[in-house]
Amino acid sequence: MSGFPVFLPAVCSICWDDFVMQGKSRPDRELLDAGEMAGHLVPPGSVFAFLAGHRGELFPDSFTADLFGSVTGRPSLPADLVGSVLVLQALYDLSDGQAAEALKFDIRWKVACGRSLTQMSFDPSTLVYWRKRIAKSGRPDRVFDAVAEVIGQTGILAGKRKRVIDSTVFDDAVATRDTVTQLTAAIRKAARVVPGAGPVIAAVCALDYSRPGKPVIDWDDPAAKQQLVSDLVNDALAVLAALTGPDAPKRDDAAADALGLLALVAGQDVEPAADSDGTDGRWRIARKVAPDRIISTVDTQARHTRKSKSVRRDGFRGHLAAGPDTGLITDCQMTMAAGAGSSDAENGVTMTARDRFGHDDTAAGQDQPGLEVYGDSAYGSGQARADYQAAGHDTVIKPGPLRPAVPGGFTLDDFTVDEDNGTVTCPAGHVRPVSPKRSVTFGALCAGCPLRPRCTTARTGRSLDLHPHAGLLRQARAMARTPQFKQAYPTRAMIERAISWTATQNGHRVRLRYLGTSKNNAWLHNRTAGLNLRTLVNAGLTRSGATWVIA
Repeated sequence: MSGFPVFLPAVCSICWDDFVMQGKSRPDRELLDAGEMAGHLVPPGSVFAFLAGHRGELFPDSFTADLFGSVTGRPSLPADLVGSVLVLQALYDLSDGQAAEALKFDIRWKVACGRSLTQMSFDPSTLVYWRKRIAKSGRPDRVFDAVAEVIGQTGILAGKRKRVIDSTVFDDAVATRDTVTQLTAAIRKAARVVPGAGPVIAAVCALDYSRPGKPVIDWDDPAAKQQLVSDLVNDALAVLAALTGPDAPKRDDAAADALGLLALVAGQDVEPAADSDGTDGRWRIARKVAPDRIISTVDTQARHTRKSKSVRRDGFRGHLAAGPDTGLITDCQMTMAAGAGSSDAENGVTMTARDRFGHDDTAAGQDQPGLEVYGDSAYGSGQARADYQAAGHDTVIKPGPLRPAVPGGFTLDDFTVDEDNGTVTCPAGHVRPVSPKRSVTFGALCAGCPLRPRCTTARTGRSLDLHPHAGLLRQARAMARTPQFKQAYPTRAMIERAISWTATQNGHRVRLRYLGTSKNNAWLHNRTAGLNLRTLVNAGLTRSGATWVIA
């Protein structure tokens, strides 16, 4: 039995890991080896053909060795099989069941993974098991790192300073829920997860949450809907009052999260009724969208966002950095679509700071220039420009437009800012000091000014609020008007192609399959690793001795 791998289901207790050792591929071929029998059917120059010949070098035993502390026990899947399946699954956007079936029926997969024609596949839950183990390890992005090591050895990006950055929104794996559904689901989740919550909910709530679906009301009656919202909010508040507070027992993480979610959902979408002060138990749906609103109790990290004023999307935001000369994706990051840590400017700085390819190994010991970063205006905040400058990077980032206070009138760039002396001079030549909070008021000086019609319509005169990095933003706007910038900026267009490769499959937008930022970030790294491998293979990637080279 030691020669046969064991396929552990994802629901196994972690103690099973103590009885599993690292599996290794057999050096000899099976009698009906797919590569020998049908390898000629796999298109040469494809990722399948490349893995058939080089999966052992791309995913050696060290690829998964750190996941196994024992050298005895039943062998797991070999490293080259795990790596190949993970990269092919992400490259072709397959579910776990589809990937397991492909390994069983698809000759290309059998050839790429070194299987025999008659060899069966593993249970789809095996992939869940491997993703969990890799996520808990010290190298959660090991598939991406393995391909990045190949990129480094080839030198295809050595000395290439240009990086293009952009982001796209991926649809989440859950349905966006309305306020009534979210409140109902949050109370039911508390009943399931919090010990002793079921009887409490039955005792203190006006509605019956043991019945599935939404509460039964006349949905065409506005008064009935208004009363339902009030009942739901009051029930949520009653449950929280009964299960939380200084006398409540200490909760485990799952129970605390369920109660925290209930409190958040009960407060984010409602407000007191029009003639209520909030103490009489009458509530209504808020006439606004709460910042960082949770849109699903199933995936609490999915968010609303907008790509434009007219296009709203729900899900997560994927950020990419790529080399425009090669199309290789140098870094990626999946974040919530909105909220803390999700902004384009912040993630652009982060990906640039951890870039692993921009240095030139042949110039070791010498001062090397930073990167040249290309991006749209979303990446050009004042803080981001300051961070790029401090790190020694150059930027070709489109500045945001200035909007004059009067249509066709003066903008901020028509005022002269003297940071050394702390003053601002207006187009009419009036000089005013900058306050400690970086505001400037011209006030009475505007009263008889002949330029006022082009400057302001404010009764109290023109005022300005200077950005902490106003100088950098002004320089960026000046640079954007130069011929050099206009010639260089189209380089950014390459990132649109990388975004398209990543976010679409067979002409359709990819929809995420996992819940939460961490799992979807792992998928994005595997996806971009597969795309990079395909790009390298198309460029002529091969093996020369112990080194990867571009033929």
